[in-house]
Amino acid sequence: MRALLRVPAGDRVDLAALPAAATPAGPADKAAGTAAGAALAKPLASLQERLYAASTAGDRRRLLLVLQGMDTSGKGGTVKHVIGQFNPSGCRITAFKAPTSEERNHPFLWRIMNALPGPGEIGIFDRSHYEDVLIARVHELVPPGRLERRYDEINLFEQSLVDDGVTLVKVFLHIGYEEQRKRLLARLDDPAKHWKFNVGDIEERALWPAYQQAYELALERCSTAAAPWYVVPADRKWYRNWAISKLLLEHLEDLDPHYPEGDFDFDIEECRARLLQT
Repeated sequence: MRALLRVPAGDRVDLAALPAAATPAGPADKAAGTAAGAALAKPLASLQERLYAASTAGDRRRLLLVLQGMDTSGKGGTVKHVIGQFNPSGCRITAFKAPTSEERNHPFLWRIMNALPGPGEIGIFDRSHYEDVLIARVHELVPPGRLERRYDEINLFEQSLVDDGVTLVKVFLHIGYEEQRKRLLARLDDPAKHWKFNVGDIEERALWPAYQQAYELALERCSTAAAPWYVVPADRKWYRNWAISKLLLEHLEDLDPHYPEGDFDFDIEECRARLLQT
């Protein structure tokens, strides 16, 4: 999946040419995709446990999943359905909203650094530092020169994370224009989903072309050998969940964490005998 969905470093990106309803290398249909995704739960949980166990012996490695995408693309759904397969005690989930007044008084990467996973953890960012080259570009929130420098700052920052043992899995959830309308209408039609609807989403939708261009630039400028971007078609939720689960599995298998060897200063058989007597 990594080779299939990866944005090669230096390549131009044309999101309009990538079908958001596609299912590259995926199962045949929703039923098969749901079953295939469920089958990944056990190996994912096992690898997570091994990653955490290795950290108790000094292994600093950890994984960070970065989720970006237009409204309704499924960032929250990914957290629910994919990350739900892990032990929550070993996950650190952060949903980045508009910066607070304190955060605005610091460099844009400051709040990101405060939310990074520790050794042995799996971190999940629902939105991320990329908002500062997406919304900032579309709404012209910073001078052009400062905006341009941010791409290089992001690349240097991500390289430093990789050098410190972080495996970055950056996923752009690619939803189609018509599919987004359907999902927004569904929120209006269902009283139980009214809390999800924001009138501002309609205004942001009117800026769709500008956002697509901003995403294309971010994918082009910040897909590096150390921290590549992956474009996951997100119109079909079952495929989105399966594809991201596969990406995580491939990265964790590459890490191949091991349980640390026991450093016993006691007699195992003696302890077993004592336990049997209790």
